[in-house]
Formats: sequence, structure tokens, C-alpha cells
Amino acid sequence: MRWIALTLIVALGCAQPGADRGMQEGVTELAIAEDVAERLERYAPTEMTADIASLTDEDREVLGLLVAASRPMDEIFLRQVWVDNSKLRADLEASNAPNAEAARAYFAINFGPWDRLDEMEPFLGDLEHPEGAGYYPTDLTREEFESWLEKHPESRGALTSLTTLVVQAENGLAAVPYSEAFREWLEPAAAKMREAAALTRHESLARFLESRAAAFASDDYYQSDLDWMDLDSPIEVTIGPYETYEDGLFGYKSAFESFVTVTLPEESAALERFKAELPWLERNLPIPDEHKNLDRGAESPIRVVDLVFAAGDTKAGVQTLAFNLPNDERVRESKGSKKVLLRNVLRAKYDQVLLPIAERVMAPEDVERISFDAFLSEVLHHELSHGLGPGLITVDGRETEVRLELRDLYSTLEEAKADVMGTYNTLALAERGMIDERVMATLEPTYLAGLFRAARFGLHEAHGRGTVSQFNYLIEKGAVEVGEDGLFRTVSEKFPGAIRELLDLMLMLQATGDYAGTQEFLDTYGRATPELIAAIDKLDEVPVDIRPSYPTADELGR
Repeated sequence: MRWIALTLIVALGCAQPGADRGMQEGVTELAIAEDVAERLERYAPTEMTADIASLTDEDREVLGLLVAASRPMDEIFLRQVWVDNSKLRADLEASNAPNAEAARAYFAINFGPWDRLDEMEPFLGDLEHPEGAGYYPTDLTREEFESWLEKHPESRGALTSLTTLVVQAENGLAAVPYSEAFREWLEPAAAKMREAAALTRHESLARFLESRAAAFASDDYYQSDLDWMDLDSPIEVTIGPYETYEDGLFGYKSAFESFVTVTLPEESAALERFKAELPWLERNLPIPDEHKNLDRGAESPIRVVDLVFAAGDTKAGVQTLAFNLPNDERVRESKGSKKVLLRNVLRAKYDQVLLPIAERVMAPEDVERISFDAFLSEVLHHELSHGLGPGLITVDGRETEVRLELRDLYSTLEEAKADVMGTYNTLALAERGMIDERVMATLEPTYLAGLFRAARFGLHEAHGRGTVSQFNYLIEKGAVEVGEDGLFRTVSEKFPGAIRELLDLMLMLQATGDYAGTQEFLDTYGRATPELIAAIDKLDEVPVDIRPSYPTADELGR
């Protein structure tokens, strides 16, 4: 790769918790990738507008306060990605080097100098991406961490907590609570949330904002997760530490993010009927009953919303189009989980990415059968599927969680499982007469187009590598074929059976907490074939994803 030199003076000290214990203070010369402007073009600029005409003046003011509370999540997540990101950003802002403007924009998209569409290779400088991001000392290895835990079992709870940084202290590894490490941003965010709670007339919103503000100081998010499940307001807000994708070392640490949205009541009501089917869907899974989670809570509200503003983890690289939270298994056991679909994001991705992909790599007869309704349905059932299947499990007599046993492989397998289970469940619900025939007629090709879309996210990214595994497995089973023309098509006669077999395999890996088996599965199926690479090469002119701006949030003036 060709580079354009850019000299930046970056202090690499260790004043901040989580700083690299192996780096010495000094300076380093960085460089900007010459093709950074071309990389930027892979993200289509998109205005995420939301209709807030029906909101009262009070609701609009609350919405503005929540946007203001969300902006600090960007600053926190920037530091969770890498401890010295803020210093690097400051020097990049001051630079007038060639391509510096494009590099600044690309840095903002990626929350750092590593390209999330290129296996986290640096586009700025040459520092290798630390697997543990900013959560651990940069040079800490898995073996060192596990050895420390073995010798100091009393520290396991704090060091593996979702809400602590691991730092090098005088006597070894120590845990720093998020509330302490990120107080500078959490306290003003909490103040804005309390101001919004005092203003809103919606009791459930006020209760959640108060309890979540308290959690920012205590690091105990359980009660506020319960309150978020009960949130029933024209404004739907999700803010706090949730997903663990950024922790590539163990998958233990949660990243801060925020979604500020307005609810779409009619669209939400149309999908609410599916939550009543969750107990049946759990019983219908193709695994022995002993591995099913038959006692998990089934409240599982479903919300269709328009996104007003996003911050933090969700905004890094590929944009979130739906989510299923909280991840706390205690909450899932008692109340289930909430599924939130971002309608305006879904529509933008369908129009600008999914359809153009299908037109280039799929057989014409399959392209004609793709539909937005099927895309929306697949996303919904993907999110519903995150709340189904093994969660709390027993391994060698120990009560544990799938997440803890599969560690860094958990996100990859879980995302792929949700894709496959969502399709399996849609087929099952169709047999019960609950899925529109028009959606069913377009399900298979829309699913296949979605595999190509997600495969472009990066083969080692959780969604990307898991997607390649699905693709290769279905090819092997004859459920997907590639013609002599190089175009792909689904095979309806083999598709349902292959989906069932693949889901069974994935669920049993989770149910048994089989790390080695999961690694073998991904090594076997998670590698891109020449046919897949050739198809992806045809997509150079199609955006990989969208690059959102938030005019509605800007109009709120906060």
C-alpha cells in the first residue's frame, strides 16, 4: 500500500487508566493511507431524518436533552477503542497534510486509526490494533491474563466485569470501574438525563432516566435495565454500556453507546403479535429439550422507531439497523429482552446497499423476488432470536453463561445464530399462518442478498465472519448455487433443511459452551471462497454502508 507521510507528535504517556504499559513516552511519525478518500466513499452520506411533528413542545425539549446526554458517549467510546485516541485526533485536527480532511472524516467513522472494513488494519500510522482495545494494557496477552486470574482468583469478578477497565498497577493487574475511569463524561450525561426526567410527563421515561443516571455512578445497571424494559413513551432512548464486540481479547467488556429515537406506534403494534409466539418458538428449536431455555422471560416488547441521533459504539463503522437488549442474562431470565428496529436506517440500507448488491451478484429471477418487507421481517426475527436458545448453561458441573465460555468467539457465533434462527423461525411461523405469503415468496433471496451485504463488513468482524460461515455451509448443502454465469440463486427444495441443520449445529455449540468446537466450525466454514471473493469484487461501486448525519437532532439545538 502506498502512503503519504504525515508527521504528528503524539505523546504516549500512561496518565490515563488503561494506558499501554509497554509504550515509552516520546514521539512517533504517522502516515495517512493514500487511498483514504476512496475508502471514505464506501460510506454513502445519508441524512437520518425523523418525523417529530406529533411531539409536544415538552417532548421536543426532552429529546434535545437526551441528544445532549448522548454526545459524551462518543468521547467515552473513543477511549474504549484505544487509550490514546483523543491525542491522535487532536493532532490530526491540526494537520494540513494531503488527505488530512478525508483522514479526519474516516477517523470519525472508525473511532480511531484502524479501518473496520479492512480487518482493523491501520489507515493512519502503522500501530497494530490491540485485541483488547482500550480495556486492557495494550501488550497484555490472553495467557498472562488467565495466569493472573488463576493465581489471584479473588480478583476474577472485578477483572472480568462488564464495567471495568483492566490496568497495570504497582502490584499487578487491577480493575478500574467505568464510573471512575469515565466520570468526566458520565456526570454531565447523567445531569442532562435527570433534567429530562424532571421535565417529561411520561412516568416510565422519567423512571428509566433517573435509574440509568444513578447507574452511571454506581456501575450497577440491573435496575435501570429492568426500567428500560418497561419504557413506554413517544421517545425511546437506549444509553449506556452494552455490546462487547470491541473487546477482541475476551469479549468481557461492554462499550458505551446511545440511540435517541421516536416511536412509530402503528408499525410497532403490527409486529407485537410475534412476541406471544416466543415460548412456542423456544420449544420448536431443533435441539433436545434439556438445552432449551424454557423458563426465560417472554415479555420481549418490540419497538419500531425512527432514529434521531446515535453515539458511541453503534456509530463505529457499519451502522446498527436494529438491536436486542439488554444483554444481562438476569434481566432476560425475568423479563426477556426488547427488540428495537430503526426503520429509517433499514430503509436507507435497503435502497442504497441491499438492492444494488443483489442486482450485481444474484440471478435475475431471485432479484425480482427481493422485498423490503422480507428485509424488515428478517431483521425483526434476527433480533427476536437473540433472546432464544441457550443463555445460562452448565459446563462440567459449573453454572455459567454461553458468553463466558465462548469468550472472543461468542459475538461471531451469536450473530450468525440469530441470522439462521431468524430464518428458521420465519419458516416455522409461516406454517402457523402468521407470515404473509408475499413475505414468504421473497424470504430466501432477500436472506441471500443480506449475506452478501454483511460479508463486506470484514471477514474477522463478528457479523462478517459469521456470515461467511452461513454462506459456505449453505453452498455445501446445495441450498445456494452459483451458475456458470457467476450469479447466485437459492434452491428452495434444499433451503429449509439446510437452515435447520445449521441452526442445530450452532445451538449445540452454545449449549455445551464448546470453544474448541466453535473455533473448528469457524475455521472450516468462515473462510471466503474464490466464488464469494469474485462476487464481492463486483460490488466496488456499491456503498458498503451509510454515513449518517442527524439534521433532526441538530434542529433541536443541543
